[in-house]
Amino acid sequence: MSFSSEVKAELCREAVGRRALAAAEAYGVLLYCQIYTPREIRVVTASAPFAERLPKLFSRAFGASFDAPAETGGGRWVFSVTDADTIRKIFAAFGAEIDRTLSHHINLGVLEEPGCRRAFVRGAFLAGGSATDPEKNYHLEFITAHYSVSREAYSILVEMGFSPREISRGGNYILYFKKSEAIEDLLTTLGASGAAMRVMSAKVEKSMNNAINRKVNCDTANADKVVAAAQEQMDAIRRIERACGLGVLPEKLQEAALLRIANPEASLADLAALSYPPVTKSCLSYRLKKIVEFEVE
Repeated sequence: MSFSSEVKAELCREAVGRRALAAAEAYGVLLYCQIYTPREIRVVTASAPFAERLPKLFSRAFGASFDAPAETGGGRWVFSVTDADTIRKIFAAFGAEIDRTLSHHINLGVLEEPGCRRAFVRGAFLAGGSATDPEKNYHLEFITAHYSVSREAYSILVEMGFSPREISRGGNYILYFKKSEAIEDLLTTLGASGAAMRVMSAKVEKSMNNAINRKVNCDTANADKVVAAAQEQMDAIRRIERACGLGVLPEKLQEAALLRIANPEASLADLAALSYPPVTKSCLSYRLKKIVEFEVE
């Protein structure tokens, strides 16, 4: 099951509310569904919980029923209303005259209550929304074919405390969110707190993985530096030994050279601890640096 399907399934667990809330949710469905015209209403969904919820929603909101729903290939359900009187009744519920409607607008008068605005946005997501798996990316969007509806839905979301972005794609109008915090808050507001927790968990896991990767990369870089430095020191010691022998080095440098030869992969801290008598890491580093810089005559 996709993350979008999980979100919609969770949203559908909330019981169909009183008539005003059912009408507000149905309004969101209508303005974000596939077809909403004076001749036909059509809602297509791949969500079984939404398919089960729709007839109850429209019955509570309008006292209306769909034509017999048909399941198409690939697990999709198509709900249609073609009866002229039923469509007229639905249009009238939102103050629209079916014979004069040229383009859809949101009648904000039917969404005055905060609960109604929340129900409207939930319906819009159920019909025309999607959300990306948070383990892959953070993205939630609402898609409608109606420009004015998208602009007015933007205002509703802003009034609810959200700041969506806008874009058009393929003749549709899209409101979307890319920040995980905004997606978490919106899902919680709409009633999908479980899905919001999934987003939060994914964010925490990504943060932990990033921290681990940074540490591993840092440790790897430090290890590479230790190996490179040790190799440079060994090369200098061999150069001096071939040219004139290590006896030309001062006593302290000879001790450092022999210690490095005996422990070619040890870190400076380990070499300092192995010295007799023990010396500080900075002291040993200074001696090895003098060996690297030693000029053979």
